[in-house]
Amino acid sequence: MNRILPGGAAQQPPVLEKLSRRDKWRIAGAMMAGKMLGLFAVIIAMGLLPGFLGMPAHAQAAAADAYTAHETTLINTANTIWTLLAAFLVFGMQPGFVFLEAGFARKRETVNVLMECIFDTCLCGILFWAVGYAFMFSEGNGFIGYHWFFLNGAPETYGATGIPILAHWIFQFAFADTTSTVTSGAMIGRTSFRGDILYSIGVTGFIYPIIGHWAWGPDGFLALMGTPGHFLPGLGQGFRDFAGSTVVHTIGGMVSLAGAIVLGPRLGRVFKRDGGGMPAPHNLTVAAVGGFILWFGWYGFNPGSTLSAVDMQGIGRVAANTTLAACAAGISAMAIAFYIGDTKGKFDLAYTTNGFLGGLVAITCPCYWVSPLGAILIGFLAGFVAWAVLNLLEHWRVDDPIGAVAVHGGCGIFGTLSLGLFASGQYGVTGPLGADNSAPVTGLFYGGGFGVLEAQAIGSLTVTVATLAVSFALFGIISKLPYPWKLRVEPHGETGPGGLDMFEHGTEAYPSQTTGVSMPADLQEALQA
Repeated sequence: MNRILPGGAAQQPPVLEKLSRRDKWRIAGAMMAGKMLGLFAVIIAMGLLPGFLGMPAHAQAAAADAYTAHETTLINTANTIWTLLAAFLVFGMQPGFVFLEAGFARKRETVNVLMECIFDTCLCGILFWAVGYAFMFSEGNGFIGYHWFFLNGAPETYGATGIPILAHWIFQFAFADTTSTVTSGAMIGRTSFRGDILYSIGVTGFIYPIIGHWAWGPDGFLALMGTPGHFLPGLGQGFRDFAGSTVVHTIGGMVSLAGAIVLGPRLGRVFKRDGGGMPAPHNLTVAAVGGFILWFGWYGFNPGSTLSAVDMQGIGRVAANTTLAACAAGISAMAIAFYIGDTKGKFDLAYTTNGFLGGLVAITCPCYWVSPLGAILIGFLAGFVAWAVLNLLEHWRVDDPIGAVAVHGGCGIFGTLSLGLFASGQYGVTGPLGADNSAPVTGLFYGGGFGVLEAQAIGSLTVTVATLAVSFALFGIISKLPYPWKLRVEPHGETGPGGLDMFEHGTEAYPSQTTGVSMPADLQEALQA
């Protein structure tokens, strides 16, 4: 140890006093080197030990990554559950279509309606798995997708949604099934069942998914319209159809119109201008219940199209708009039928039912982008559109037993155009993590000019004309086939005992009337009415 001398100076130990200056520098250098090596070892330990021992630096980063991954998984799971629930609701519309069509049809066409709707659903599932989904939702070009046939090679999730591809498939299958069922409604009572099989293959496997790709496909030319390098780049607006006023309902309505025209009216059908009118529905109770079931299913159709349970505001707004549009349309259709309709002075159930269905069809396109007031106005006008198109078809002698062309075609076109008028300028796009309202859609009545309306008109006109052209060709070809595969059933099959039900299916909806089973007189009269 150093000794402290009087005055505070330190006296070197005797050993150090004997060392030379060079030895002293050598000892000092060795001490400095040892300290540097120790510091370097500490630094290395700080970098390596947390990886082995789970120290805070790396543990916190790993925990953050794990939390983010867990949060993403939860969001994707919630969105998937919501999409599947919506798919089940949309599929639940099939009983509604069956009830509506059977109720509005004549009694002797009931079994045929049931069988067509059931078989169309079965056929649609296989075709949409094999080719339809690939044509519609896989990448390809602006007109058609050409990957994922039989779902081979499809990714685990669809695009940026985070939703498993099979969950997205079943949701879209329910939409495709709706289009196919809409088509059958205008062709009730005179279509051969084999002809129905052939046109259902054409509609579900090719017409709906290929034309639908234009608006909903990842690279559809209408979806990308108005962007640089794509269709009409100077327009600055793409075509929008949130839940299918055009893609589902206009396509279904236009196929129905082509089929009804090619088939011609049912035998014995006398139109209003010739002194007759629409044959009375055989069961309005069933028809009205079917309408309500369809309304309920629309809560999957429209809110489910967000594909996002996280977009809470969007889901709530869409559901409310769907409800208000249907209510307003039912009231307006009832009112116009009361004041100037065929049943003037009476409150007509058939017009009211088709009215609220027309409101549901019309709000399907703009439901995400309009306010509740806008939804009421759209629905109110849709009730008039449904009534006007129904009467126009009657004047043109087009036999549409359930009003499919008016409700789905007429109101589908109107609803698509209404976005360009009533979009409130508040809402942008939905997404898996919620809404993005940074670029809201604004219609003409809210100061947005004609841009959105012009884009909607171009998209609607394109789909309408293309669907009509292809459908006329399809039905024309089938109508030229030899019996029993031709489109229209033979006259004796339509007018013979038991009508189409007995001819095509060998049974009637109410067989007790012809099998000798005794029934109360009042029940017999009710069934014969």
